[in-house]
Amino acid sequence: MDSINRMAVELVDEALDFADELNVGAYELDSEATVLDFGVEADGGVEAGLLLVEIQTAGLATVQTRMDEVAGAPLPHVELSTDHPALALLCSQKAGWELAFETFDGLGSGPARALVGEEAEFEAVGYYDEFDLTVLAVESIELPGDEVAEHVAEKADVAPSGVFLPTYATGSTAGSVTAAARAAELAVFRLFELGYDPRDVLSVNGSAPLAPVSYDESVAMGRTNDAVAYGGQVYLQVREEFDHFEELPSAATAEYGTPFEEIFADADWDFYEIPETVFAPAQVTVDVVDGPTHVLGETNDAVLETSFGL
Repeated sequence: MDSINRMAVELVDEALDFADELNVGAYELDSEATVLDFGVEADGGVEAGLLLVEIQTAGLATVQTRMDEVAGAPLPHVELSTDHPALALLCSQKAGWELAFETFDGLGSGPARALVGEEAEFEAVGYYDEFDLTVLAVESIELPGDEVAEHVAEKADVAPSGVFLPTYATGSTAGSVTAAARAAELAVFRLFELGYDPRDVLSVNGSAPLAPVSYDESVAMGRTNDAVAYGGQVYLQVREEFDHFEELPSAATAEYGTPFEEIFADADWDFYEIPETVFAPAQVTVDVVDGPTHVLGETNDAVLETSFGL
């Protein structure tokens, strides 16, 4: 497999070339790192969000929108499919890089993580990237500065001038798009956490509704997580049978039925105090090649209707 950072940088170049059309901002820091504003001060949009998901998955996933309903209301849904789930979802799209500084707080996802390779997924998949440019998508209410860029450069062992930081707030259109596109990733990550070999996940399709945008980050975090937990649908094609497939959907968790904003409040608004099992899609179909097909969980329009304010 070619460098996933190289593939992501090509998509970043596309975002830079069409920044005006995408309503995306771009500027160079003093360190010569490049920040792309997909939804902090810039408006961004659905098309910008779709390209951002492609960047996060290093071009190894097909991402698009379709129209469907939630509680009788027509709403866009985001669909993602990939035949490289271990690389695209676990080694790239997963938000596994905490960015905590005195003046900045954010969460990083994307192929820069594969240049560091400290998370357990990389050992399980057996993939570590090497490239002289890197991309880390940053979820934050603020745009990152040189402190963040230099930190990423040091960890990824690249020059600061080779760092690209596409950034977005949860409470933005791009934030809603990227969150909905995580349904498949959360199912594969949950499967990995349960002990399944991610290399035995052959193909994945996922979809979730596009949560209505709120500029209140707490509301936005609630809506975007509810979109997946109560509206997310995932199809997994896998190589081997497993005893714990029934633990994949959100209905298998003790918190099921509670809107995410309430769960977040109960955790004193500390994202890292929330049980990882909460982050799961509503409904999962697991198709074991030359074996049984498991259909697990169900969507829940009642919770979404309340969460989305329909």
